[in-house]
Amino acid sequence: MKKIITTPNAPAPIGPYSQAVLKNGFLYTSGQIALHPETGELETEDIQKETHRVMKNLQAVLTAANMDFEDVIKTSIFVSDMGNFAAINEVYASYFGSEETAPARETVEVANLPKYVNVEISMIAAK
Repeated sequence: MKKIITTPNAPAPIGPYSQAVLKNGFLYTSGQIALHPETGELETEDIQKETHRVMKNLQAVLTAANMDFEDVIKTSIFVSDMGNFAAINEVYASYFGSEETAPARETVEVANLPKYVNVEISMIAAK
């Protein structure tokens, strides 16, 4: 049976989807963008601050499922400009550490993202 994970500490869904779904010990998060959960404002002043907000939103969802970044086994990163990759990667690495502990990942440049943000990240985690 699947369990829907929700938290007020991450942006509420604005459509027919959940913040995350837990099934058989696996957590599948929806993509998070840099929306501040309390104000509903985008935090896109610069790509590093934007990436930190995305990661904080994902951390809130993981916490709501009694997990943390150590439980993440796969991430998907969508960027609007691959030129931002190094800055995004620097922030991302600060949450995961070394290659020995980091999850599998793909990074894909896309034509557009929700609300015209620069980065969106989703995760799969397992206990």
